[in-house]
Amino acid sequence: MIEITRSLHIPESELRMECTRGTGPGGQNVNKVETCVTLCFDVAHSMSLGEEQRDRIREVLASRITSEGVLRVTSRKHRTQLANRRAVQERFVELLREALTPTKKRRPTRATKASKERRLKTKRQRGDIKKGRGGNWD
Repeated sequence: MIEITRSLHIPESELRMECTRGTGPGGQNVNKVETCVTLCFDVAHSMSLGEEQRDRIREVLASRITSEGVLRVTSRKHRTQLANRRAVQERFVELLREALTPTKKRRPTRATKASKERRLKTKRQRGDIKKGRGGNWD
């Protein structure tokens, strides 16, 4: 079980790891060993997600989710498959946490009377400076 939040745990059986030969560090090793790891998570059919969570993940991570509803996270930073597996799992948890964290609503504010007066004062000063530049070209 992978803990995303206190209330959300995803069983590892819902995750699929694909290994491929990838680019990145490793020299000639890159050409012969499958170190690039892609984690696939079927958001659309996951039993551990609620409908609201599923919709939120689809909305926030839309660019990473395929048309079939599969979230794909890839890591090829490290030279070994094991290190990339750990990295991709950490990134997956991080992405889901960010996606499921509700955004704070913006509370509209107003400019204070003093700030409005300061702004108008500096505008008048700039205008006076510009007026002073003009000469009589008669």
